[in-house]
Parts: sequence; structure tokens; C-alpha cells
Amino acid sequence: MKQRAASPRRVLAGAALCLLLTACAKLPLSPIPAPRPVSTTPPQPRPQAPSRPERSATSDALAAYYARAQINLLAQGLLRSDTGAQDAPFTSWQLARNFETIALNDEYTGIGGEMVARQTASVLSRWEVPVTLSVEFGDTVGDAMRNRDTETLRGFTARLARVTGHPIRMGSPEAANFHVFVVNEDERVALGPRLEQLIPGISQTAVRTVVNLPRSTYCVVLASDPQDDGAYQSAVAIIRAEHPDLMRLSCLHEEIAQGLGLANDSPAARPSIFNDDEEFATLTPMDEQLLRMLYDPRLTPGMTADEARASVNAIARELMGESS
Repeated sequence: MKQRAASPRRVLAGAALCLLLTACAKLPLSPIPAPRPVSTTPPQPRPQAPSRPERSATSDALAAYYARAQINLLAQGLLRSDTGAQDAPFTSWQLARNFETIALNDEYTGIGGEMVARQTASVLSRWEVPVTLSVEFGDTVGDAMRNRDTETLRGFTARLARVTGHPIRMGSPEAANFHVFVVNEDERVALGPRLEQLIPGISQTAVRTVVNLPRSTYCVVLASDPQDDGAYQSAVAIIRAEHPDLMRLSCLHEEIAQGLGLANDSPAARPSIFNDDEEFATLTPMDEQLLRMLYDPRLTPGMTADEARASVNAIARELMGESS
């Protein structure tokens, strides 16, 4: 069984700031109406929604750290949400080479019981079965974040289904084979037993990767290929709830896309979220082309780079509208 862990994640678009002003209007005077009978029945208190437990001081400190990180990245002109069409055009040759690097290599490998960042040649991996994605939130995650992220995932899964042509939809945790967890620090540390339940036979190296996640790793995805033939059967993405909205959205975009089979990053990929320079935050047109290529029927799970190269080049030329 192969477990794949994604890189320290990146960040997204631009956070919107709204200023709401309450306006006071002058109303015309009218006769004072006669007093209405006063009810003697005391008003009944409205039922209070159960309060959520508060996150820990450690989690609060992480939230402050990631808020500063997002501010710094935005100040550098990073975390872009545009398409990159004006300053980062790409050719079919670049698309094909980026696909080979990103889809036919692993970013992490297990060494000495730990996941180590080291590019390693792999085979083409993707889902052959329909993908049903669910999202589960930690108890300390508030309703506003739950609603926002759920709506984000509904739209994103629909987009991924259109791009790949593969059945991808939202569903319940009981029906899902791709599980997304949005959790704060103490909830993430306690996820080990849940991971073992969702991915039978998961290695302890993979479990430790999630439980001992350093703060420099923004989020992570693990994908399971139980037959070691390039066909994914399940995946789990871990998203830190301490992230501000922009960073959390970026994590959702990259980890889910990586969990579909684009497992590596490349410094040459631009415009792309599969690049650790953090320039782009959300899925770009190049990233959509990479996903189209990954799920093209001319490619099959288990292909090596040499076996896939001719088809990859042909598909890239077709997608870019270039003649052979």
C-alpha cells in the first residue's frame, strides 16, 4: 500500500473586507395609536444553541502565526487568485513536461519511519472508481467556518467533475471514500484512530505524519492505493482550522487536487498551485489542463513516464490547440 503525503500547502485568493454602515432615516410623524392590551403571560426564552468547546491556547497561538504568514505572503504579491494569463503563458511542451513531473513523481518518500521530502519516480495514479467526498469538522470549529467550507467544497467538487470527466460528488462521511477533515490542533493530534478506521492497513509512518505535523506544513493529503497498481481507493485530507479563510481555501484546492493524482510539485509549473513558491493560491487554467490530462482515457493507472510520454505529448498539443 502506498500512502502519499502532500507538501506544505499554499494559500489563496484575496480576503474580502466589508464595511457595513447602518443608516438612520427620518420618518414622518403620525398620530399615536391607542395602547394595545398587555399580555400577562411572561415571554418564553428562546432555546439557546449548544455552545461549542473553545480551542486550546496552543491552537490560538497557531491561528495568530498563520494570520501573520498570510499577511506576509500577500504583502509579497503572492497567493494570487487570477489566471496568470497576462504574465505566465505556457506552451504544450511546458504543459507536458509539468505533467510528467507532477503526475509521475512522488514528492515525499518514507525513510526510517518518517516521511521525507524527496522527489521519487512513480507511476501514474488516479481514481478509477467514483469519488465521494465528505467534510468533517472538529468540535471546536464554529458554524461560520463550517458553512463557508461546505459551500466551497460543493462548488469545487462540481468543478473538478466537469474538468476531469470523472464522477466526483459530495456525500456523507458514511458513503465517502475521500474524507476531508477541518480540525484544530488538539483534534488533529487525536485523529490517529480515525485514520486507521478510514484506511485499513495505513502505515504508522503515515499516521505519525498527520499526528506530528509541524507548523511549517500547512495541510496534508494521504491517498491509498491498496493493490499498488496506481488505482486509488481512498484518501484523507487534513486541513488546519487555524488558517485564515484564504489559506484554508488554498489548502482545500491543492490537497483535493493532489488527492486526485497530481502528487508532486514543480518549481517550473507556472501558473500553478503545484509549486512551492506560493505565487498562486487557487486552481489555475494550467492546473485544470493537468487534471484533464490525468483523466484522459489514453492514459491508464500504473503507466511509467516512458510509457505515458507519447500520449502525454499528444494530449497536451490537443488541449493547447497546437498542430502535431
